[in-house]
Amino acid sequence: MMKLGFVSAILPDLSLDEVARFASSAGFECVELMCWPKGKAERRYAGITHVDVAGFGPDEAKQVQDTMSKNGLAISGLGYYPNPLAADLAEARVYSDHIQAVIQAAAQLNVPVVNTFIGRDHTKTFDENWPRFLETWRPIIKVAEDNGVKIGIENCPMLFTRDEWPSGKNLMTSPAIWRRMFNDIPSDNFGLNFDPSHFILQMMDYCKAIREFAPKFFHVHAKDATIDRERLDEVGVFAFPNQWHTPKLPGLGDVNWGRFFATLSGAGYQGPVCIEVEDRAYEGSLEARKAALVQSGRYLRQYIPVTKCV
Repeated sequence: MMKLGFVSAILPDLSLDEVARFASSAGFECVELMCWPKGKAERRYAGITHVDVAGFGPDEAKQVQDTMSKNGLAISGLGYYPNPLAADLAEARVYSDHIQAVIQAAAQLNVPVVNTFIGRDHTKTFDENWPRFLETWRPIIKVAEDNGVKIGIENCPMLFTRDEWPSGKNLMTSPAIWRRMFNDIPSDNFGLNFDPSHFILQMMDYCKAIREFAPKFFHVHAKDATIDRERLDEVGVFAFPNQWHTPKLPGLGDVNWGRFFATLSGAGYQGPVCIEVEDRAYEGSLEARKAALVQSGRYLRQYIPVTKCV
């Protein structure tokens, strides 16, 4: 059975114990825990550390496991979403090294999935990025294989801020690209953390993608988005996306969640579905963000029955 949870990035002001207690009280079954290095981050939803993988060992693993277990929760995955193909090679190396540290922490925690981005050098074309993609990701996937951990790449184009747009900072955005990546790195440990809202932005059929790639879905994000068609008629699709595209809570945007879950379950997906809150209308306070998770969970429960996490 699918398990319903949320991405911990929306609760940066809470400790791991506080996140777990809230998740349990709100009826969730799992949480994707953020594993950014400790320190300030410039990007929204980045820099959140609910599991610090620096110096992570058996004692730290037991503490995290005990915290989640006493609240009846599973860890759906460990999350860290940087740009390991950044134009600055030294910066990119920091990111790729930390991804490998997160993989090793996941193995110690018996967590099956690490979620992240492929990244992209936004100063170069797609094909110019390809050699670096292979050079960077073949070793990372080998580390994942050696540790029995799967890598779920989120399909977000990462072009929502001025430094990202127009090319974006994540290559893995579309089925054509996925096929090429999975052909060049044919590993059972290399797959997707699928978010249908990114197909709303790209005006693509998320259900068609599910039918073809469900065996590569290691994790799913539940986030919605809406397209302002009147504004789009004014500025066109080449305009900065934030002019005509808005992330929303599940049920408040353009994703047809009934169709989505019918296709997802029909394709055999039985993994976690984690709510990702990026709706600015609910970000004014901690209580508003908690309420956003509760509201989203209540909405999605019509599609995901309550199950007991192991």
